[in-house]
Amino acid sequence: MMSAWSNGSSNVSYTSFLLVGFPGRQESRIFLVLPFLSLYLVILSANALVIHTVVAQRSLHQPMYLLIALLLAVSICVATTVMPAMMFSFSTHFNRISLPYCLLQMFCIYFLIVFDCNILLVMALDRYVAICYPLRYPKIVTGQLLAGLLGVAAARSTCIVAPVVGLASQVHFCCSDIIHHFACEHMALMKLSCGDISLNKTVGLTVRIFNRVLDMLLLGASYSRIIHAAFQISSGRARSKALNTCGSHLLVIFTVYSSTMSSSIIYRVARTASQDVHNLLSAFYLLLPCLVNPIIYGARTKEIRQHLAILFQREQLPAPPEKPQSLPSQEELPA
Repeated sequence: MMSAWSNGSSNVSYTSFLLVGFPGRQESRIFLVLPFLSLYLVILSANALVIHTVVAQRSLHQPMYLLIALLLAVSICVATTVMPAMMFSFSTHFNRISLPYCLLQMFCIYFLIVFDCNILLVMALDRYVAICYPLRYPKIVTGQLLAGLLGVAAARSTCIVAPVVGLASQVHFCCSDIIHHFACEHMALMKLSCGDISLNKTVGLTVRIFNRVLDMLLLGASYSRIIHAAFQISSGRARSKALNTCGSHLLVIFTVYSSTMSSSIIYRVARTASQDVHNLLSAFYLLLPCLVNPIIYGARTKEIRQHLAILFQREQLPAPPEKPQSLPSQEELPA
């Protein structure tokens, strides 16, 4: 669909688009449903299992574990924002999306990605206080402080994403109504513009670079202090536990930031690659953290791992056999 707009001349702008996820697989894209559905179900079950473990066990109702559960809940939201609609379009060939819904999806995807990174910053602060000031930790990291930090994280995510999406909403799209992507990704949508989008590109790139550099500086400063303080702990067991916890967080940080940055770099460098390859890389950086994070925290966090093991053992134990009813004795028989 197209709508008229005037800027000194008669022009048109598309108000709905066709999402073509993998242009080179149009005839066989029905066969993409099964692998993506399997991946989606694995992401849902793995993340939900760890979240259930944290929520169900009162001993895990501590800031670090609650932040892990929130991080995994965001992973479920990221996958759910993209995958159901993508699989529906693969199976029904109904892949038209309106411009407002496209912008909403764009905002949700980028907001959740940035919020995910901001939660990692809050987790770094939590570990910094826990290891560097262990005696004061219960008084410093309270539920009220945690809620305030998460509120700041959500506000920061909104402030980072809103300008990019707001500028995209002002662009006129008259080159085509076909988005060669499985979701409303910013640059895929900007390719359809027919005006000057240099400001959009500059703002998008500046926000991404500034956000990533600032995050890496804050995380680097926090974890360098944390690791230094951990090596000063006299107890070998406590030192090992602190370093193991930091190792899990650092693995998640590496997964989240490396997948995002490598996708951005390859998107700009490998211009000769097919659109299917670029889309596959986009799916990779979106879904890899959603798949890997619950495995990292479930396998490397001792307390969560122990409760998961108990849960699986309880499920595998056979039900106790029913005791056979004993026959009444002669004294009990009616006369």
